[in-house]
Amino acid sequence: MPRHILILFAAVLFLPPPAMGQLPFPRLNQISPMGGGAGTSIWLEVQGTELDGPGSLRFDHPGFRVERWPTSKKRFLVTIAADVSAGTHECWYVGKLGVSNSRLFAVSKGLTELVEASGNHDAENAQVVPVNSVVNGFSGNNRDGNFRVTLKKNQRVVIECVAQRLDSMFDAVLTLSSAEGKPLASNGDYHGTDPLIDFFAPADGDYLVRLNDIAYRGGRPFRLIFTDRPHVENLFPAAVQSGQSATLALLGRNLGAKAKPTKWSIRDLVLDEASLEVTPPSDLFDGKKYRYFSHPTGHSVSPTAATASLCGYQPSADATVPLLVVDTPVTLELEPNDDRAKPQTLTLPAVLAGRFDRERDADWFEFTPETDGPYTFEVYSERIAGQADPYFVLFDDKDNRVIEQDDSGPRVNAFDAHVRDPSAVIDLVGKKKYKLLVQDRYRRGGARYLYVLHIEKARPDFIPFAISPFNPAPASLTLRRGGTAYLDVGLLIQGKLTAPVTFSAERLPKGVTLRPTIVSPGTNGAVVLEASADAVESVGPIRLIATAKVGDRTLVREVRGYVRVSGVPEFVGCRPTRALMLAVLPEKAPFAIEFVGDRFEIAAGAKLEVAVKLTRHWPEFTGAVTISGLAWPGSIKMETFRIAEGQTEGKATLSIDPGTAPREFTLALTAQGQVSYASEVDKAKSMRLVTQPSRGITVAVLPAAKK
Repeated sequence: MPRHILILFAAVLFLPPPAMGQLPFPRLNQISPMGGGAGTSIWLEVQGTELDGPGSLRFDHPGFRVERWPTSKKRFLVTIAADVSAGTHECWYVGKLGVSNSRLFAVSKGLTELVEASGNHDAENAQVVPVNSVVNGFSGNNRDGNFRVTLKKNQRVVIECVAQRLDSMFDAVLTLSSAEGKPLASNGDYHGTDPLIDFFAPADGDYLVRLNDIAYRGGRPFRLIFTDRPHVENLFPAAVQSGQSATLALLGRNLGAKAKPTKWSIRDLVLDEASLEVTPPSDLFDGKKYRYFSHPTGHSVSPTAATASLCGYQPSADATVPLLVVDTPVTLELEPNDDRAKPQTLTLPAVLAGRFDRERDADWFEFTPETDGPYTFEVYSERIAGQADPYFVLFDDKDNRVIEQDDSGPRVNAFDAHVRDPSAVIDLVGKKKYKLLVQDRYRRGGARYLYVLHIEKARPDFIPFAISPFNPAPASLTLRRGGTAYLDVGLLIQGKLTAPVTFSAERLPKGVTLRPTIVSPGTNGAVVLEASADAVESVGPIRLIATAKVGDRTLVREVRGYVRVSGVPEFVGCRPTRALMLAVLPEKAPFAIEFVGDRFEIAAGAKLEVAVKLTRHWPEFTGAVTISGLAWPGSIKMETFRIAEGQTEGKATLSIDPGTAPREFTLALTAQGQVSYASEVDKAKSMRLVTQPSRGITVAVLPAAKK
């Protein structure tokens, strides 16, 4: 599908809900440069909103030291310690109005960091760039950036632009030509929208590289890398068993003297292969964790939470490709298995590492489950940075089609974990033989089209997530004394989990509380943080934990944090964040809303009336407040109501659908009111629509009354 149609489709599909009202908070739209070398210092400039006043920057590693330029509020001297790990790190702006959303910052080792020269908009004025360097610059408005690199005959160089992978909206196109202007190679999308050129120099001499935005939009930052150092494409197999050492085939370019040429090539250039010994960390599988050196942001043409359901890690700062961690031995796909009559036999549970190794490749498997029951079917490709769009078709022993499964994953407000990978829980009959076809939807194949097939008896489990709810742009988590703030939370269900999951918090600053919040499978929710009147002013990461009781097991999972990247339609999406940052300000919130009471019981099909209290912290705030439910399950409803001007009490009437199964829910309210607020810049007052959630109450739904 053409790019412009995809962009239009995404713009329609991701139309955000109405923006939630809020008092001002810092929003970090852009940082530049977007990277620097370990052991060096750089001047870093920030762009955004509400960044006025004295502020600073905070990074996710203690090896960053920040000093503000005395005459500029948006320029900082950042010193990067030599021991800061290579990869991507997160940067937040911290100011009088709280903490901003994060932006990504890349740290390099062994590369020379350069700044794009001015006036390099034609070949005659191309900037001279040595191999093994990074150019930090901006896209030109209706202009190209031109660079000149000197290569030796047969020298293999990788030239790639890093932009989307660092939160930039630069949709880059790279073109390589000879010194005389003869086109030699070009690329648009390789890692998401970031391009890459792999090139063998045919002769000694100079070569020209042209870089431009696909729509020639200006002012968008990039990092342009020229390197002949090792460059990893992927690992095979892309799955390893927890607690077991494994030897993997490292596929890539310039992998060293011990590397060997392979049968695999990309754009007719042969890839090298080397060996990599790995032993996955022991805590990953049991905790359903994913650990990374570089944020996994280039899996798709727009930022996604593609790895949200992935348990695994990136093996090293040099091999930042996803590796799935499982608790079952990993087997390899065996060709030829293209013939439906000659499928590869699997024994369940099965984890199979495969690859669509050529166009129109069709991989057939057969298996016989030992017992009846639900089985989980997963095909990983996009989630492990593969380029395939896989689907599967399951047939029974009479060749009847049981199910065809394609894309999967939820989209919940700002959280987007919809991926091209199929996932399903299917009821199978024991002792019956089944056949399974796995294929790329567009019949593509090659070195980048790897996948992992996982089939096992369904085990109830979950991976929890949290994201700031404010739309359509990135947001942060900021509390004022006496006030509240919330995060949207949800569950990525594995197996057939039916048990409720309870969210709680650790590492909260003094005076901040979060009431345990129950979220049922198949629903989403919100966790509300509340600051007391004397909460300590602070900025720092918090930790959310989700717990469920499944049979005799207690599952404890750390909640994965995500952040919206942009509000621009063609770049809408989210990515993982290493830390959920919380700021507590000394000022009072304008008002607060709460249920009167903590726990209530109600029968299915009945109604419940609960008193609601409004506290007006700002004496000048006397206006009306509109109150509605906050992320309630569909089986519980409440009509929106108002607490009138000057009033402090109201009534919420809850109705429970008759078919609601007995269980406990956590319910919270959200209140909106027009507040007069003076800007930090010009001190002029204006009316702002401010939202404050309530802390939750527990509602226990009882069986419906017998007639």
